Amino acid sequence: MQAEVSVELGAQDDCLEVPWSSPEGEVRYYDLRRRPELLLNVAEAYNNRELGEFLASINSSYSILETAKCDTWLSDKMTEQESIYGAPWKFGSYVDLIFTEMRPRMSLQSHQELADSISRLLRRVPEIPAAAELVVRRCYYHDLDAPDPDVSETGFCVTLYLYGYGDDEAEARQRWAIALKVVENALLQLSAAQRRAAAAG
Repeated sequence: MQAEVSVELGAQDDCLEVPWSSPEGEVRYYDLRRRPELLLNVAEAYNNRELGEFLASINSSYSILETAKCDTWLSDKMTEQESIYGAPWKFGSYVDLIFTEMRPRMSLQSHQELADSISRLLRRVPEIPAAAELVVRRCYYHDLDAPDPDVSETGFCVTLYLYGYGDDEAEARQRWAIALKVVENALLQLSAAQRRAAAAG
């Protein structure tokens, strides 16, 4: 499985805020780690069982990570690099991943190591018509209980982009779903390894 890592920390690069909300407040961040029942409010997962299962798993107590934002889409526009799959359709998604613990949230090294570890695991997977991109970005963490909730701590996050390719929408989505389950297993494997290392240390 194709997997690439990049770091985007420039002034013009995208960044994340946690918590976040749209200007009208209709779409916003849900703390699925502490309130898993709020998954029912995540519109992107409402009609996408595979995404819902992924969000539930990554926000569970078995994971060292949480999710902050996500989306899915279908497209027939391919880059030159994607032409290797020989498919006219792709089903894509992104999920913003953050550490549950505050200390690694502030560490660029922790995020780079996380992204590199995930990509190494995914590259070992037998070749399937799917690709992943892990982008380390800046994230501004707000404490809503602080005297001034607009003040934030500058940390980082990892945005996971995932694509499945196929001859039609159904095939592209099916391959994306397979890749999403592979990523889920990789993240839980890494979480278990880090917990064992922390317990041994």
